[in-house]
Amino acid sequence: MDLASQRERLRRAADILDEYYGRPVLSPRYAPVDELVFTVLSQNTADVNTERTFASLKARFPDWSAARDAPVEEIEEAIALGGLAHTKAPRIKRILEAISERTGEPDLGELDGMSDEEAQAHLVALPGVGPKTAACVLLFALERPVMPVDTHVHRVARRLGIIGEKVTAEQAHPLLTELAGPDDPAQVYAVHVDFVRHGRRVCHARRPECGSCPLAPMCPSAGLV
Repeated sequence: MDLASQRERLRRAADILDEYYGRPVLSPRYAPVDELVFTVLSQNTADVNTERTFASLKARFPDWSAARDAPVEEIEEAIALGGLAHTKAPRIKRILEAISERTGEPDLGELDGMSDEEAQAHLVALPGVGPKTAACVLLFALERPVMPVDTHVHRVARRLGIIGEKVTAEQAHPLLTELAGPDDPAQVYAVHVDFVRHGRRVCHARRPECGSCPLAPMCPSAGLV
């Protein structure tokens, strides 16, 4: 399938899911450092627990400098509700320390003067930050057209034939960004949210509900997985 056909296939899927679930609207959620920490907390954690854990962390420390300078045990205690605190607490502390080494403070204002590619490279250079986390910061906090590819986005895109079966999640980040619209953050956001919702509710990893799927008429995998 050529690039134009892939792009049209993605657009059709997004239009159908927009109609089915409602069009997602991009609106910045947090400042970049907040979004970065929130995304780390969200890994392998339910949304409601992530929000509660993030609120607990913000209540415990007046600013990110205080969290950076605190013993890792205090961070771990503050985020215990969300699970995997023993892993996430030192990661958050290392990230805040690394950002501070560059700017003196845990602040990502310097991203404003960078291109999308430069900003993504800047973020993935931080300890424990991969392409998906970097993309979440750029899209959700800064409204940059960079596609975060989680397991749901990856699965739905592959089953629809938008990307190949052998395309990894990491490889899918720039590819799906290009297909959704590298100059259209609203559309990148809509595709991301649509595919996440659909992966959670219908296109499950096991036993997808193809019989009730609004994408079934255009999906080459319908009834086969």
